[in-house]
Amino acid sequence: MRILYIDIDSQRPDHLGCYGYHRNTSPAIDQIASEGIVFDRVYTPDAPCLPSRTAFYSGRFGIHTGVVGHGGTAAQPKIQGTSRGFRDTFDDQGLARQLQLLGYHTAMISPFGQRHAAWQFYAGFNEIHNTGEGGMESAETVKPVVDRWLADNVAKDKWFLHINYWDPHTPYRTPEGSPNHFAADPLPAWLEDGTVLEKHKKLAGPHTALDIGMYHGTPEPDYPKHTNSAHDRDTLRTVIDGYDNGVRYVDDQIAKIVNDLKTAGVYEDTMIIISADHGENLGELGIYAEHGTADEITCHVPLIIKYPEGPAGIRNTRFHYNLDLAPTLMDLMGGKKQPLWDGESFADTFNTGDDVGRDEVTISQCCHVCQRSVRWGKWLYMRTYHDGFHLFPQEMLYDLEIDPHEQNNLAETKPELCREGMWRLSRWHDAQMQKMATVSSDVVDPLWTVMREGGPFHANLHPTGSGQPGGAGFKRYLKRLEETGRQDGADALRRKYAASLTVA
Repeated sequence: MRILYIDIDSQRPDHLGCYGYHRNTSPAIDQIASEGIVFDRVYTPDAPCLPSRTAFYSGRFGIHTGVVGHGGTAAQPKIQGTSRGFRDTFDDQGLARQLQLLGYHTAMISPFGQRHAAWQFYAGFNEIHNTGEGGMESAETVKPVVDRWLADNVAKDKWFLHINYWDPHTPYRTPEGSPNHFAADPLPAWLEDGTVLEKHKKLAGPHTALDIGMYHGTPEPDYPKHTNSAHDRDTLRTVIDGYDNGVRYVDDQIAKIVNDLKTAGVYEDTMIIISADHGENLGELGIYAEHGTADEITCHVPLIIKYPEGPAGIRNTRFHYNLDLAPTLMDLMGGKKQPLWDGESFADTFNTGDDVGRDEVTISQCCHVCQRSVRWGKWLYMRTYHDGFHLFPQEMLYDLEIDPHEQNNLAETKPELCREGMWRLSRWHDAQMQKMATVSSDVVDPLWTVMREGGPFHANLHPTGSGQPGGAGFKRYLKRLEETGRQDGADALRRKYAASLTVA
């Protein structure tokens, strides 16, 4: 058997046809979905990019690996300590290494390890093809590398190929000359009449409607199809169309790969896995073109698996983490679940068609904010430790059945559900700390490391030398808020962070 893993950066499930989207963004993906299993509730435990992919390949939560951030100490794995041998646990117990032990030739086409200095991402791979643009490459750059690899290897048996596409990642940038497939299509219904955008234009915080450039709304000439300010219907359409065209651009490449597999006569014998590192907020929580919260939209990812001779055309509705895929593959292929893995196998979905899974998941974000949240039933409970300059309250609660775009915080009216959410979150945290005490070289929760180092990397008042605000940048942003009619937001942020500003 061959395994093709297609990793689409920032791909939210509900902008794919097989998850119910009204635009034709994904005909090739939808066809693959009809031949396999669509998983409706899969989440990264740690968002966004670096924490998610570290969790996926290590099979471990970020609270254990230490990788929960984009900078500072918590962007690096914890020191393994005296238990480290000639190789570390990322290699010894990582998913790619377990595939090697089963006789698979492991290959990767991705710039991600260099983009985030995430050398643990490469552990267990025989081949690494760095497409060289640090995540700014579009599919036309990835395509010739994929074509060459398949031409050389497609007919061989027992390979695992990870292909990384970036086109739905902000800034949205399909190549000049590529069409806008959706110019005549309506916007998502909840954004259609413009009233939501008018509310969002009053919000303060990075990646809000007027500040899609994080702390500014200035156009970027290098990305003419992208806007850094959604201030009217046309610019809002630019955001949504830009994202959706990125999805469609990747889908066109997937169609080409499917054709190559069929031409080589190996399509039926190839497991195809389509997923993502995280989603993309497109108005949820008032945030646009970013993946910066521990919410349903940032942490919910697609998972579509076509398994040779496995079930076709069915859906799984239970909760899963992306790191549950590692023990699942081992169960399906006769491998071993590793002692450090936090995942739970859902192999019975393939063996019996049963709707197996978890009852809840805990999700985390420490790069743009510091939040932990829990998803159970129809509920999302969010706990904020650092608001990333968004003025989020400490507790947020959303009924995702009636409010899937997280516009109505119910925390004040449903305190009993907040208590239940906090209980679920505390129960998860206790279990992880107990595990950490037996298998780790320390008992440090890296969320608190991020807080000790001044907060999340993308909203840190300490000067970092990396383009993040620091104290001076934060003051410039306060001035921008005042100049764009958001005095109340500027005043609230100034009051909240006054003590930190004196230190910065």
